[in-house]
Amino acid sequence: MPNGRFLNWVECLREVVKRDALTDHVFALRDVLGVLHVSYHSVSRTGSEYGAVTYSQAWVDRYVAQEYTRIDPVVAEGLRRVDAFDWKEADWSGRAARTLLSEAQEYGLGRQGMSLSMRGPGGQFALFTLNDCADDDAWARKMETVGSDAILAAYYINQCALRIDQTDTDPARALSPRETDALSLVASGMSRSAAARYLEISEHTLRVYIESARNKLGATNTTHAVARAIAKGLIAL
Repeated sequence: MPNGRFLNWVECLREVVKRDALTDHVFALRDVLGVLHVSYHSVSRTGSEYGAVTYSQAWVDRYVAQEYTRIDPVVAEGLRRVDAFDWKEADWSGRAARTLLSEAQEYGLGRQGMSLSMRGPGGQFALFTLNDCADDDAWARKMETVGSDAILAAYYINQCALRIDQTDTDPARALSPRETDALSLVASGMSRSAAARYLEISEHTLRVYIESARNKLGATNTTHAVARAIAKGLIAL
């Protein structure tokens, strides 16, 4: 049976109407469940992404820049399942996967995890995760205590995110500041190499920001993304 703190968290979540508030509730859930990290990541059919995580920004930036979704065993396991699974059930046999886990720990993540994949309307895919640094026995006891609450929380968060997507009409939320900078510089006629130097990032990272912006805008290419961003008032020439 859910505990009182969790039930209170659920009641508060029902009042959330903005993504910033949802992120705050993900941080609150971490404390309610007593784990090291909680993350929620959603991708729509058009490629638009939304994430609410308690990981450090340094790890988020590293993960995105290195395109670790391509080799992340948790993502791979989630894509082929529609239920909750322990990270031990994912395939960590490859060298790249083991290196990823080791690097994640250097950035403050634990080696234990439980994830739940969800499918929503219109081809939406979401992955919810708990992460911790406990040993195997302590982690098993933790999951016996909060596992059911965590699964309920995952579905509540996904429902909230879908509700916000349907009602949030604020165009300024469509792109992150870095995505806006990247598109604006390219739109101004600056080459990608020059734009990367201006932002003091690698060309690879610049490409990640541009591709992310393109997906969020539902554009077929960079030129199309620039045109849509201008039309929505997200960037100006």
